Amino acid sequence: MKPVLILQNMRHDGPAYLATWLHGQGVAHELRDASLGHTFPDSVAGYAGLAVMGGAMSANDPLPFLRDAEKLILQAMDLGRPVIGHCLGGQLMARALGGRVTGSPAPEIGWQPLEVLDDPVARSWFGPQAHHHVMHWHYESFELPKGAQWLAASEACPHQAFSLGPHLAMQFHVEIDEPKLQRWLDDGDPSWAGALVRHRGTVQDKADILADARHRMAQHQRLADQIYGRWLAHVLAASAS
Repeated sequence: MKPVLILQNMRHDGPAYLATWLHGQGVAHELRDASLGHTFPDSVAGYAGLAVMGGAMSANDPLPFLRDAEKLILQAMDLGRPVIGHCLGGQLMARALGGRVTGSPAPEIGWQPLEVLDDPVARSWFGPQAHHHVMHWHYESFELPKGAQWLAASEACPHQAFSLGPHLAMQFHVEIDEPKLQRWLDDGDPSWAGALVRHRGTVQDKADILADARHRMAQHQRLADQIYGRWLAHVLAASAS
């Protein structure tokens, strides 16, 4: 099978558990990291699927590599290569499909609740459990593009995930693992302190994030196993066709 192409937009926002999971499944991947000056390829024809990671920039920022990512998203969809987007990656998918990315009704930082909609398509992606706590770090959110299937919600930000056939966009960071989380917390976020004061209900501080990680990470990665397994099934089916 051809490798999966992973687009990284920012230092310390790499594939983390996604790369670990793909390695465990014996699936090769190629990483292109814009923060290291890597250019994104002109075509996805040589890849089995496309994964787009997050980043602290806005999906609306006039950065050439973001527009290149959107072109690859549309190209992958046209060619039947399944796409999966994480946070900013999901927002770029929405933008590429004509949906707006605007300020989130409330920022979400840390371990926040997620409600899977009572719908067979949603459960096929997320499994039978309706309630989860997932890792968030976002100030903006996406509209649902035309034709998309709404999959999950939270009270603070209703549009948490959508699918379009074999393609999945998420507003949260299902790829998080312990090393990536620690790098985020060590790097800090200039907007975090202000968000914590204004939105205490949806923004956690460092101590609470680390405390929750100790008992939520294993369950979070089981959810990632479910989501990535469903996506990989679409990748394998597309590769076999």
